Amino acid sequence: MSEPYVGEIRMFGFPRLPVGWLPCDGSLYAISQYEPLFALIGTTYGGDGQETFATPQLSGRVPIHQGAGTGLSPYVMGQMTGSESVTLLPAQMPQHNHSMTATPSSASAKSVNATVELGAIASDTMYVTDIAGATAFTTAPQSTQPSGGNSPHDNTMPTLTVQFCIAWAGIFPSQG
Repeated sequence: MSEPYVGEIRMFGFPRLPVGWLPCDGSLYAISQYEPLFALIGTTYGGDGQETFATPQLSGRVPIHQGAGTGLSPYVMGQMTGSESVTLLPAQMPQHNHSMTATPSSASAKSVNATVELGAIASDTMYVTDIAGATAFTTAPQSTQPSGGNSPHDNTMPTLTVQFCIAWAGIFPSQG
């Protein structure tokens, strides 16, 4: 493995920390112990800047490049955004309605026909059968009950867990 730049982030497929690397788990570290790394990242990822600083928190996160792509929001170093779960609002659902069409005609049998609702079933005295002059109608959307449970749904893309680490030892990058 080539010597890393201080502040370089790499993925590792094993669970232990290589020498000269810290985990990207948002932990706080003493500035005095890792001065070269602090000189590069400062308090971008946390810490008080007097005695402590933090490494990036990549647990459960996907890294994204700083700046803005065409039609995308701008992102700055250290910014965290996104959610693991999302509850959709009515404005985010596809347009639809919950109306219902009823018929004034009586049914001719005791079986239910899904295309004819609220008509009287043959020889059923629960329904009025004398509906001369009535016409089919559609209910107003407000007349039906709301549906859904307001529970958030998982918003996590398929993932594979590896270890992200940041180099605290190595070549100090020159400004270019």
